[in-house]
Parts: sequence; C-alpha cells; structure tokens
Amino acid sequence: MSKNPWAQNPWFESVAVAQRRAKKRLPSSVYGALVAGSERGQSTADNEAAFMELGFAPHVAGHRPERSMSTTVMGQDVSLPVIISPTGVQAVHPEGEVAVAKAAASRGTVMSLSNFASKSIEEVTAVAPSTFFQMYWTGDRDVMIQRMQRAHAAGAVGLIATLDWSFSMGRDWGSPEIPEKVDFKTALKFAPQVVRKPRWLKSFATNLPDLTAPNLAAPGEQKGPTFFGAYYEWMTTPPPTWDDVEWMREQWHQLSGKPFMLKGVCRVDDARRAVDAGVTAISVSNHGGNNLDGTPAPIRTLPAIADAVGDEIEVLLDGGIRRGSDVVKAVAMGARAVMIGRAYLWGLAANGEQGVGNVIDILRGGVDSALLGMGLSSIDELSRDHLVIPDGFERRLGSAGPAAVASDVASQATA
Repeated sequence: MSKNPWAQNPWFESVAVAQRRAKKRLPSSVYGALVAGSERGQSTADNEAAFMELGFAPHVAGHRPERSMSTTVMGQDVSLPVIISPTGVQAVHPEGEVAVAKAAASRGTVMSLSNFASKSIEEVTAVAPSTFFQMYWTGDRDVMIQRMQRAHAAGAVGLIATLDWSFSMGRDWGSPEIPEKVDFKTALKFAPQVVRKPRWLKSFATNLPDLTAPNLAAPGEQKGPTFFGAYYEWMTTPPPTWDDVEWMREQWHQLSGKPFMLKGVCRVDDARRAVDAGVTAISVSNHGGNNLDGTPAPIRTLPAIADAVGDEIEVLLDGGIRRGSDVVKAVAMGARAVMIGRAYLWGLAANGEQGVGNVIDILRGGVDSALLGMGLSSIDELSRDHLVIPDGFERRLGSAGPAAVASDVASQATA
C-alpha cells in the first residue's frame, strides 16, 4: 500500500513549527500547561525577546571546515552544549520522560528528571545512564534523604536542587485546568476538548495518563501522590535557607560523591552564596517565567554572574532557548551549556521520541551554522566579542556593578 501523499511529514524544521504542531495535536488544557507562564507573562516573553536583541558579526571568508561543540556538564561528556531541563508530569505523550531520555541518550546529551515526573527514575536511567535527578525542597529531611538514596541507587549521575518556584497564580490568559486523576468522571468533563484531538486520544487509548509522581512514593508504596498531593507537600514545607542548601549538597555528596547543581539563580550575591555552599554548578534561570513575574530574562543576568563565579563553578543557562543561535549567544555570554524545557516538550507532543530528537538536531544545526558564520572551530572560542550587545542589555542583580567591585578591590589593597 502506498503512503498517503498528503500525510504530514513528521520532521519539522524549527522549534516554532514543533510548537504549532503541539498546539494542533493537544487538548487545549494540556497545551496551556506547556505554555504556562505567570501573571501577565512578562518574564516568559522577555526570556525569548532578549535573545532577539543580541546579534552576530559574521566573517565573509576564512571559515573553518570542521567545528566542535562538545563539552562537559557536571562530569558528563555531551556532544553539544545543550542538556534536558527537568519538567514535571510529561503526560503529553504515552512514553513521557522515557521518550525524552531515549532521545537525549541517542544524541549524546544528558537527561534531567524531575521528582514530579510521570515516569520513575528507574525507568529513565534504564534507557539513559547519563541522568541527573532533580528535587524540590519538599517534605522533611528524612524524606529528602530517602529520595536521594533512591536516585543514587537507580544510577543518577548528579542532583539538581530547584528552589525558585512559587507556583504563581492569576495568569491573565487563564490558567489551564489540570485534573487530579484520569477516571470516567474526568473523561466526561474533558470530552469536548479531547474528542477534537483524535490522534492524541488514540495514542493514549490503551495507556491513559497517570497523573501521579512515582518518584515521590514512600518506600514500599506502589504509587506516588497525585500532582496536587505533591503540591500540598511543597506548600506545607518551610522554605529552605542557605544552610539547608549546604545540608542538601552535603547529604548528596556523602551518599554518592557526585555533582550537585543549584537551579534558579539570577543574582550575583546568590551565585556567590552558592559557591560558599559548595555546589558544583548553578543554572541561571527564572523557572521559564513560571515564578515571580517581572524577573528579567536569564540571558540578561548571565554575564554578571559568569564574571563573578564562572572561574569557580560551572554556570549554565535555562530559559528562552528556541534555536541553535540562542545556544551560541548563551555560551558567548559565559554559560558552559544551556538547559531546554518547553522546546523539547513541544517536540515530544508533536512526535514523541523522534520529535525530541528532532529538536536537539535543530539546535545542533543552528550551533554549527553560527560557528561557521563567525569563522570559529569550537564553542570554546566563543566570547562576548562575537556578539552585538546593545547598550543597557545586561541586568546586574545583587551587584553594584564592575566599577563598585573595582573600587572595593582598590580600597582593600590600600587598607
């Protein structure tokens, strides 16, 4: 039987196309959860818009025939400076996080698994040995240690602590309605949305989404809490202090001896505190604009943070990456690598494991093209000199700026 000539090519040429396909394929409430953002969406919008303010200065000749983009992130070799950022409950596709992990492994990069994921750490590490496990500060210390022990036993090669989450409400465009579980009553309620998306419904015909968090299950339990149960645990856990961050890092190191990342840093003073706490890496991030609205795009705050602590710890960037040229801009601004979230979720929704791989391939091609245009042979050669940076682009949060720093140094030298 010949193939339908009118069938859609599953390959897509940009992340924007993946997003359009995800929107077309998914029920409106599911797609709305992927878009997310908080309040008026100011931070979400700036995460992408900031990259458009940066430009390149390409060469006309002298281009390099071969270009390298490999690096390491927390001791893991990666074939390009892009790793998977942890995102919760990836039930936009039946395979969820397992599909993402397979795609990451096949492209030579790292998977990061949320403790709010819809698949277990054991399932993910079975297909992607290079997996970081992510935790929020939820539950008491004994519970947190138990979760670290489970992640270590499953083979996680690093731990990510995400602390920048306030679960802001009151989105101007309306928050998506997310059910606590999928049962007959829920099916009837969401039927008007779902029946209009027959391909998505068919993919879940024999495997309904399980809206629980298996990585939060207590020892001996078969199932973890629902997402709302996990949210309640977070709501009732007192916020962490810097001493708590150091305790978390120490517990993980004593257990595994493996690296520890603090995700959600946007201030220079916080970055310095992270160094004092002994972390291996930080991710400059505003939680994809899902946290405190009005926080500037991470690419704006990255340079000051990289200048302050980049010689002491690894600095990554998370937020607004939609193409390979964005990756290059972030590396040129001081990031070792970037973490992607929405981009791969749209790929997952559009075409499962192949869609996630498609997104990574798009980013790889864009990195290569930008390096070629600038006449570079490696991402290691990138610097801010390769960018067109408009006046006033950067934001120095928690820092008085380089002039004040120089003045402090001079004062100490003459004291």
